[in-house]
Amino acid sequence: MLPSHLNGHSALARRRPRLAAASQPATGGSEEEAADAPLAEHDRIYFQSYSHIGIHEAMIKDRVRTDAYRSAIMHHQKFIEGKVVMDVGCGTGILSVFCARAGAKRVYAVEASEMATQASEIVKANNLNDKVVVIHGRVEDVEVDDKVDVIISEWMGYMLLYESMLPSVLFARDKWLKPGGLILPSHATLFMAPITNSERYEGSVDFWSDVYGINMSALVPLAKKFTSEEPSIEIIGGENVLSWPFVVKHIDCYTFKAEELKSITTKYKVSSMMLAPIHGFGFWFEVEFNGPQDPSDNSPSDLNPLNIIHKKRRRRSDDAVLLSTAPEDEPTHWHQTILYFLDPIEVKQDQIIEGSVTVSQSEENPRFLNIQLDCSTGGQTLVKTYAMR
Repeated sequence: MLPSHLNGHSALARRRPRLAAASQPATGGSEEEAADAPLAEHDRIYFQSYSHIGIHEAMIKDRVRTDAYRSAIMHHQKFIEGKVVMDVGCGTGILSVFCARAGAKRVYAVEASEMATQASEIVKANNLNDKVVVIHGRVEDVEVDDKVDVIISEWMGYMLLYESMLPSVLFARDKWLKPGGLILPSHATLFMAPITNSERYEGSVDFWSDVYGINMSALVPLAKKFTSEEPSIEIIGGENVLSWPFVVKHIDCYTFKAEELKSITTKYKVSSMMLAPIHGFGFWFEVEFNGPQDPSDNSPSDLNPLNIIHKKRRRRSDDAVLLSTAPEDEPTHWHQTILYFLDPIEVKQDQIIEGSVTVSQSEENPRFLNIQLDCSTGGQTLVKTYAMR
């Protein structure tokens, strides 16, 4: 489901509530119930929102997303065929069905929202009762007798980390994944870059200076505050990006620890590619669907930000599948996340823009994000906080 405010787009219940689960093996296609466990109120609201069909419709109709997952499953079919798969947060069960059709021996399709009931019916309707077990519950609350060969999950939220579903995938990894097993996606990278968007700024702020010949400039300060107080979920293009993207965080799903999500701080330094006003910073992500972990893949050079940034441009046709939400790529339902300034800052070509960004989980609700952005350029300094609710 798409965002709710700030340009019509804000945060939770806009994408999907899942943090899924698995349980003891059951008769194929039946729906298993995990043992009841008390849910925090924010988890209850989160899972309830994913019972709405609109969220699942938006995700499945996102062909960039759905085709990437289907391509990744077929690309790694040799690791799936005849093996046991766990789909963490299966939603409608579409990825579980893809895995079953790719030859998986058994798929534990785990889902914490009420959509598990429909997922079970979808499994039966596609004659996969003997392969797919739909389990209703949180992954943290259930038990599965089998170790699994593959974990697949579509856990990414806006700005990659919103909704905080990744910890559930890591929990499943630590509890059930066999050594040398496959995780899809295997890696994720969050990027940022300064952006210019005069059309958006003029339409939301300068608009109030003259409305049908009426001077309504008294509303301009309110419009600026409204535009810049929360992250905005919208689509921008490559022409809006003022510099090469900077890596905020690279996540290796084979080794990453959930505690690292509590607070992520990165210092950045980029150079403007043109003369233009900076209206804020844009954030987007990409995920890779690489094969099982190879120790040689963790060399320092592989994690060098420049290597990560340019990796996509060096890909060959036999490389792993990449799902990108970058401005220059085909739009997805994630769009991009924009942190707008209260007032634009003019920059010249080659002018240095530097500072730091901290992304941390909210204490009131770990599915929410608090963001602090520090920016210095041309003698001007800006420090601003944003709450992604």
